[in-house]
Amino acid sequence: MQFSEPPRRHPPESIVPMINVVFLLLIFFLMTAQIAPPDPIDVKPPSATQALDPAEGEFTLYLGAQGDLAFGEARGEDDALAALQAAKEAYCADGGCSDTVPPPPLILRADADVPGATLAALMPRLAQAGFAEIQLVTVSQ
Repeated sequence: MQFSEPPRRHPPESIVPMINVVFLLLIFFLMTAQIAPPDPIDVKPPSATQALDPAEGEFTLYLGAQGDLAFGEARGEDDALAALQAAKEAYCADGGCSDTVPPPPLILRADADVPGATLAALMPRLAQAGFAEIQLVTVSQ
């Protein structure tokens, strides 16, 4: 008795190349993504007639609409200013500033609804902390 050979099945297509492409895309997107922590306080910057680039810096202080301050993980006026002072002293201790080289500017992200009196009262305290230059972040109109 002669039996016919069973029909040959085609080997299944390998999905390994597709998996490789997915992993390469995943690595690409992870390497190119900018991961930034969220702002500690939601602020709506005031508007200005002159368009400037948004300021970024090592020392960024947030001032909320109700006058609440935040720097890094510190919240509240006294805690935030103390943490800011400690960060500046640590920066200067690491050789980042000296008598001839001032610390980097302080970036102040204040809400547009903050009264001018609150902002004016904060400026001398920031000068006492040793910041000669303070940049207020604004958005163009």
